[in-house]
Amino acid sequence: MSLVVVAECVAEPGQEDRLRTALEALIEPSLEEPGCLAYRPYADPNNPGHMVVVAEWTDPEALARHGTTPHVRHARQVLDLVLAEPMAVRRLLMAARPPG
Repeated sequence: MSLVVVAECVAEPGQEDRLRTALEALIEPSLEEPGCLAYRPYADPNNPGHMVVVAEWTDPEALARHGTTPHVRHARQVLDLVLAEPMAVRRLLMAARPPG
């Protein structure tokens, strides 16, 4: 059963572009990681400083490995400078398998 992670980010005023760039830079290397099924950042169309990343992992171990990668460590350094508040992270298990 896969693990879905929803991470909510709020940029400091004036740091919206840096937030978007930092999250977009994680897409390709994250998708190349073993166990990453999906990795997508989304921006609030009414508030560009508010972004959410939705990622899906095969299991908690794959997610744990993700947190130790060089690209995530670099992103954390950038996020420490641009976020207005700590990132809110939720881990969710699929309640039921989709049909098909």
